Amino acid sequence: MTRDAKWIVGTGVAVIASVGGSAVAVLAVMVTLVGGVRDDVRDLRGELLSFRHEVNARLDSFETRLRNVEIAFGKVDQRLLTLERVFLPPREPAGE
Repeated sequence: MTRDAKWIVGTGVAVIASVGGSAVAVLAVMVTLVGGVRDDVRDLRGELLSFRHEVNARLDSFETRLRNVEIAFGKVDQRLLTLERVFLPPREPAGE
């Protein structure tokens, strides 16, 4: 093997080794970044679930309060009907 051939082969091996090393380094960086993103997504998912539970609890509370208002309004409506029957004269039929 001539000196030029050895130089070409050595340069080729060096280029291949440096490209391979760079690929391994880039792959290591990507794995690290993906791991960080995965942790961030996991944290965000936990926060969203917590927020969802908080919203559901508030909606349940609001629903309970609204149900109480409906019940109280029904009582007022019933009292008003009773008072109308007692104090207002009966209505005459519209056709007469």
